[in-house]
Amino acid sequence: MTDTAAKIHPSADVQSPSIGPGSTVWQFCVVLAGAQIGRDCNINAQCFIENDVRVGDRVTVKCGVQLWDGITLEDDVFIGPNVTFANDKYPRSKVYPEVFQRTVVERGASIGANATILGGVTIGAGALIGAGSVVTRDVPAGELWVGNPARSRGPAPRS
Repeated sequence: MTDTAAKIHPSADVQSPSIGPGSTVWQFCVVLAGAQIGRDCNINAQCFIENDVRVGDRVTVKCGVQLWDGITLEDDVFIGPNVTFANDKYPRSKVYPEVFQRTVVERGASIGANATILGGVTIGAGALIGAGSVVTRDVPAGELWVGNPARSRGPAPRS
């Protein structure tokens, strides 16, 4: 853990005052005013983070990820490049739900590149989602899930 100020690339549009010390926000990111990003995070290039988003400490969000309202990433989470999150079960242009779906990625979970996470699910602590998987329901802690739709393949490997 570091006590240095957050580093914001000059091409990033960071409206939030809640970027934790030691965190870095890279090129061409947009972080809206209500977003909260913890300490020692790495928000890679070309990410978009909406207002009602909470990012814990030591989280990595790779390039090309959008974090929509209702998403919480707990501490030590890894989000691979181009992971897609949804937050509206029945999306229509200019028609908004009363409340966006809540999605939680619990502590230490990892999501591989190009996975899709539907709204309203919880990915349990330490779980691992394989690249390209489509998560349509809750994932228990410590499990490896892969496929479309994603299914359990047993315990997540430890690194």
